[in-house]
Amino acid sequence: MAADPVEILRTLIRCPSVTPHEGGALAYLDALLSNAGFATHRVTLTGPDTPDVENLYARFGRRGPNLCFAGHTDVVPPGNAEHWRFPPFEGAIQDGMIYGRGAVDMKGGVAAFIAAGLDFAAAHGHDPDHADLPGSVSFLLTGDEEGPAINGTEKLLRWLADRDERTDHCVLGEPTSRAVLGDMVKIGRRGSLSGTLTVHGRQGHVGYPHLAENPIPGMVKLLAALKAEPLDGGNDHFQASNLEVVSVDVGNPAFNVIPAEARARFNIRFNDLWTPDTLAAEIARRMTTAAGNEVRFALAFEERSSDSFLTAPGAFVDLVVEAIREATGRRPELSTTGGTSDARFIKDCCPVIEFGLVGTSMHAVDESTPIDEVRALARVYAGVLARYFAVFGR
Repeated sequence: MAADPVEILRTLIRCPSVTPHEGGALAYLDALLSNAGFATHRVTLTGPDTPDVENLYARFGRRGPNLCFAGHTDVVPPGNAEHWRFPPFEGAIQDGMIYGRGAVDMKGGVAAFIAAGLDFAAAHGHDPDHADLPGSVSFLLTGDEEGPAINGTEKLLRWLADRDERTDHCVLGEPTSRAVLGDMVKIGRRGSLSGTLTVHGRQGHVGYPHLAENPIPGMVKLLAALKAEPLDGGNDHFQASNLEVVSVDVGNPAFNVIPAEARARFNIRFNDLWTPDTLAAEIARRMTTAAGNEVRFALAFEERSSDSFLTAPGAFVDLVVEAIREATGRRPELSTTGGTSDARFIKDCCPVIEFGLVGTSMHAVDESTPIDEVRALARVYAGVLARYFAVFGR
């Protein structure tokens, strides 16, 4: 490849773009892409009680189909830099590895698809109106993925829609590989629903329990009912939905006081057998049945839930799989496991697939990735571009 993804990655790592700060990362990519003939747009998005966030959209070509590569340049804080082998924003290379915050999550993926896009533009003379251009390639980059994800991809997609800007398919460069590059690609994600269960009692003295109502036995009963039966058995593309209780608290510092109430928080990662509404109704049914007339409780669900989604196997999935096989020699597992990503927003606009580096060191001290895998990932993305326009181009 003419464009070197490792040098792009080193430059990005040296930009301290700890969410929500841009840190120079998007400015660098803006200049790099505009010089290569891309039409670039820096978009600052805002919201009430949230920090302003800079985002970037860039496109080469004016006609469809438009293959979009999406990702984020913001990173989580590095923690104590003294615990790192190399400074976290240095981009040090040693023994074939590149170190730095964001090397894996996900500046490595961004660098790889930017390099593939630069080579695509160079092959067409940096001319977005080139007669032989089979379509468009675009980049959708946010600075608000590691943060609350309010002023990032979701709003940037609305910004595109307001300008009648269409994306036909999308590759999200999140680190999806499990042990070696190319062993897993994400064709969907489970949904996420969070809730708070409050059991009401009556405060009183432990020596006079008949004058009080302890909410803790009721909480134990309701939590047991939540976990007593599986939500489902999964299906061909998704594992079974799973509920995890993540917090139980009564806020009681005293040994001689029966508390007035108890709270528990839980999260459910669910498959496409449910929607947030049908799942919330099932949880409420289980709680009501278990409570009977004995336990007084309240159930509240967080507003920012996310749906599950699936990009069904077909032409788009096949071409990505073949590009991975050619560059890595591996045929990836088609997976829907793991947490949520910005694909939960993109799937409402176009089919989306996630593929990127091995994610074992993401968010960790000494985050790092082999430089050979960064270059191999760029070759995968270049292969996706070539195959995409052969299949979907006009």
